[in-house]
Amino acid sequence: MNIIFFGTREYDHLYFDRLAADPAYGCTIRFLAANLDPDTAPLAKGGDAVCAFVNSDCSAATLERLAEAGIRLLLMRCAGFNNVDLKAAKACGITVLRVPGYSPEAVAEHAMALALAANRRICKGYIKVRNNNFALDGLLGHNFYGGAAGIVGTGRIGAAMARICAGFGMTVLAYDVYPNPALEGLARYVSLEELLRTADLVSLHCPLNESTRHLINAETIPMMRDSATLVNTSRGGLIHTQALIDALRRRKFAGVGLDVYEDEDGQVFEDFSDDVLRNEVVPVLLSFPNVVVTSHQAFFTRTALQSIAITTMENARAFARGEELKNEVRA
Repeated sequence: MNIIFFGTREYDHLYFDRLAADPAYGCTIRFLAANLDPDTAPLAKGGDAVCAFVNSDCSAATLERLAEAGIRLLLMRCAGFNNVDLKAAKACGITVLRVPGYSPEAVAEHAMALALAANRRICKGYIKVRNNNFALDGLLGHNFYGGAAGIVGTGRIGAAMARICAGFGMTVLAYDVYPNPALEGLARYVSLEELLRTADLVSLHCPLNESTRHLINAETIPMMRDSATLVNTSRGGLIHTQALIDALRRRKFAGVGLDVYEDEDGQVFEDFSDDVLRNEVVPVLLSFPNVVVTSHQAFFTRTALQSIAITTMENARAFARGEELKNEVRA
C-alpha cells in the first residue's frame, strides 16, 4: 500500500519512518508538507491511501477529489473526526479509519498542567522573574486539594483526568451520557447543571457534535462558580468563545486553560512569529491575566506519537488485507 501523508511535520518521521521500513506492514509512505484541502487533494494521485490530521480539510470537495485520484482509504492519525464529512466519504467509496485512543494520560496530564498554570499564574510568574521582579502581586491562586473536580466526558481521557484529580485530593464529579464503569468508586455521576454549579475545576473531555457544540455558553457559564477554573483540551467548539470572553470581562473564573479554541483551523501548528494573526481570538484571550493558551499540543508526547503511528499503520494493514476494521468511522 502506498500512503500519501499530508501536513507532515518533522516529528511525524520519528516513528512512521521506522514502521514503514518494517516488511510486516507492507507500506510505502510519501510525505507532503502541504496540508490536505481541495486544492492539494490531487497530489494524492498514484497513492492507495491518504493520511490526514485533525487540522486537515476533509470536506466533501476534498473527498471528491481524492476519489478522482483513486484514493479509497482515509487514515486519520488522530482520535477526532469532526473535520471529516462522513456522508461524502461514504458516497465517494472512501473508508475512514482513525486512532481512537493513543495516550489518554498525555492529554489528561496537559489538562492538569493548564489548570495549574492558569490558577497559579505560572506563566505570569515566570515572566516576572525573568524581568527580575520577585514580587507576588497578581499571582494569588486557589487550592485544588479539598475542592471538587468536574469531568465532562468520561471516556479514556476523561477517566485519566479523573484519576489525576483524585490524586490531587479532589472530590470527582462526572457527567456523561454513557457512564464509565471503570470510575465506579472514584467519581460520582451528576447532572451537568450540578457539576457546573459545584465544581472548582471543570475539565472538558467530550467529542464535538451537535449535542455538545457550545456546551459552555452564555446560559451555562453563569451556573459556574466565579472562582472556578475551566479547562478545554478536547475541541474548541465546545465553548462559545464570545460568551467566554464576555464572562472573563466580568471577572468570571479563577483561571481558564485552553489547548483548543474556535476557528483555530489555518492557525494551529503554524508559525506566525513574523506575521500578523488574522484570527483575533487568541490575542483577546491572552489579554486576560488568568488565561493560558497552548497550540493543540495536549497529545504531543513521545508515547502518544508512537501509539498513533502504530495504530495508523495497523489500520492500513487491516484494510489492505481485508480484515476487520475495528477503528472505522461511519456516517
